[in-house]
Amino acid sequence: MSASGVRVKNLFPSNGSQPVEYRRIYVWELPVRAYHWINALALVALCITGYLIGAPVRAFYAAEAYQQYWFGWVRFIHFLAAFVYVFNFLARLYWGFVGNKYAKWTSFIPLKSAQRKEIVDVIKADVLETKLHGPISTGHNALAGLIYFFTFLAFVFQTITGFALYSSMSSSWLPRMFTWVVPLMGGEFGVRFWHHLFLWFFVSFVIVHVYLAFYHDYIEGRGTISSIVGGWKFDRVKNDK
Repeated sequence: MSASGVRVKNLFPSNGSQPVEYRRIYVWELPVRAYHWINALALVALCITGYLIGAPVRAFYAAEAYQQYWFGWVRFIHFLAAFVYVFNFLARLYWGFVGNKYAKWTSFIPLKSAQRKEIVDVIKADVLETKLHGPISTGHNALAGLIYFFTFLAFVFQTITGFALYSSMSSSWLPRMFTWVVPLMGGEFGVRFWHHLFLWFFVSFVIVHVYLAFYHDYIEGRGTISSIVGGWKFDRVKNDK
């Protein structure tokens, strides 16, 4: 099916007017959707296990070490999720160059004046709950794209500091590539501090991201939530009559 999709009609318009015609557009390709859900699972696992590593639950030490290995499993899941997270992110970087126009890196950086105007419009809608005035991008809106871009940078920082901490206890080539980070940041304490601080950035990001996804699904009515499962969104067809 072409990128323009097919036309469908909303037979039950909320305002009692005539049925509205929509265009069904294939926005999120399978690799993008797979990245999103793999990243979501890995990020949740990293946040939970990272918090437990930073502030271990006393129950982990309720028995002798030979009787249980709970904390070892926490660390194992954290390291496993970190590797999944990194290679999944590298795959997304690649798809930013070969994917469709909605996956391209140009959609994440507001280089055009129209994108900057859209950022202002979306901020007003999200913060002040005003009505959206201008047209909103079919893929990521300009504000979401910019936030995701900075989040990608945070991903990189968290990856570097995480592997730097892991480098002192691993002989693998990948963690050992980041041994230089520890003295650069003033020792392991400094690396651990920033790594833990960014944990709360990602916790906050997940909460806000989920809320805004549902909020924009409601105010735009274009299938924002379902699109990350099936890939399709809807745009209202302009009536030239």
